[in-house]
Amino acid sequence: MKKIMIEGMSCEHCVAHVKEALGGLGALNVTVSLEGGYAECETSRSDDEIKAAIEEEGYDVTQIS
Repeated sequence: MKKIMIEGMSCEHCVAHVKEALGGLGALNVTVSLEGGYAECETSRSDDEIKAAIEEEGYDVTQIS
């Protein structure tokens, strides 16, 4: 399970965009917390691929663990 810290999400549309970006990478069990500013998912993709997909949607990835 990866936890991705994300800045710039302000509404449920933002949550949907992040879910779609991660889903497009084939991520499973995707959850996004607007209040917490993070997403969690199961994926074998590299941190760089995850960061690029989310940042392409207009959000900033500050940490992946």
